[in-house]
Amino acid sequence: MSLTKGLRLAAAGVAFSIALASAPAHAQEVSAEHLTAARAALTAIRATAQFDDILPGAALSLRDELLRKDPNLEDAINETINEQAIALAARRADLEREAALAYARNFTQEELQAIADFYSSPAGQKLLQTGPAVSAEVVRAANIWQNGIARDLAQQVATQLQAKVGDRAPAPEAAQQQ
Repeated sequence: MSLTKGLRLAAAGVAFSIALASAPAHAQEVSAEHLTAARAALTAIRATAQFDDILPGAALSLRDELLRKDPNLEDAINETINEQAIALAARRADLEREAALAYARNFTQEELQAIADFYSSPAGQKLLQTGPAVSAEVVRAANIWQNGIARDLAQQVATQLQAKVGDRAPAPEAAQQQ
């Protein structure tokens, strides 16, 4: 390896080490007030609600796996899984803390407060409740619109090509589906 390559690798290693060392420091720069605002925003937008079923799902999957291996141990398996799942439930706070830090790193305290205020309002709550259904309607409308645009484009191109080149014009499949 040449001296230049060695120096470049060493410099990259140092830069990587500095980046790793500074990552926890960055997390520590978040003030308690900023973190509180992040947690309020997370609560208001239900940002971690989608993860509520992870532990129960893992417990159910493990239960099913163990029962397939030995159905005679059902009571012991159920009892043990329930005990351990309850013990692990406290680790949900770790996810909440990491999510709050992620939001705090990407939004100012003022932005987080505005997010929390909006999503805690009646309009924000309605958006959270009806937003997915409205989004699905928009996607359906966009699909219909896309199909209509593609069909009309194909028909218009077919008509124009026929006028320009006559019978030699290829007919797009969408134009034939009238």
